[in-house]
Amino acid sequence: MQIPLEDFYEDIVGKAMRGLGVGESQLAAKTGVDPDTLRRLCRGEFSDETALAKVARALDLDPGALLVSASKAWRPRPVSVDGLTLYNTPYRDMRVNAFLIADPHSGAAAVFDTGTDSSPILAEIENEGLRLEAIFITHTHNDHIADLDRLRVGTGRAVPVFANRLEPWEGAESFDEGKKFAVGGLTIETRTTSGHSIGGTTYVVTGLERPVAVVGDAMFAGSMGGGMISHADALGNNREKILTLPDETVLCPGHGPLTTVGEEKRCNPFFPEFKG
Repeated sequence: MQIPLEDFYEDIVGKAMRGLGVGESQLAAKTGVDPDTLRRLCRGEFSDETALAKVARALDLDPGALLVSASKAWRPRPVSVDGLTLYNTPYRDMRVNAFLIADPHSGAAAVFDTGTDSSPILAEIENEGLRLEAIFITHTHNDHIADLDRLRVGTGRAVPVFANRLEPWEGAESFDEGKKFAVGGLTIETRTTSGHSIGGTTYVVTGLERPVAVVGDAMFAGSMGGGMISHADALGNNREKILTLPDETVLCPGHGPLTTVGEEKRCNPFFPEFKG
């Protein structure tokens, strides 16, 4: 199944406007774009490249990358990693991801978030003879932990659950940023990437054929989660703690398809400084 992009260009513009506290009238005055043209652009009716470029610059977005998004000319190249499985389940009018990561050598495994139905995860664990050792929560928004209670006991024993101390959850063990976990031959490093949520966490996994980062709603392919707590923190954490990872690092977002650090540095409108 090809998972669609989470955000269209108008979603990117809307997130930037909300994050910067800029309304349509202010944006029209700042850019000189005709208010009616701007109104239609903000609603997804793209027809004016010059206006879009002015809007991008006013919102600190990369004009070229935003144009590519508006033209629907990009999606990340398909990527797969032995030991990494994505599960995409429906939640209201959207879909949400969860991830199973297993050490191919030992069969030890960890799950990151739950989605709304953990049945396929539990089935794969049983079918492949894996040993689920831990469940890691990227953040506690309901779509990401909707099936946590069933998943934690679904293998016939209670599996420990871990959450950032800044965003605790009942029954989960708390950790501070920088905590490292071992799952078989895999190492899982924790980085606080708050902004979308107060304790949003990225889990950097090494020990597979290439590094993997489970980023929750910190970043999406070609976009990012809305900075519901702090737009500035969301941008800063993404720049400093995710986009500084090696370009080949596979990014596992909470919504939308897999991507890589290299793809996002080249194509994500929110980060013009990497376009060179």
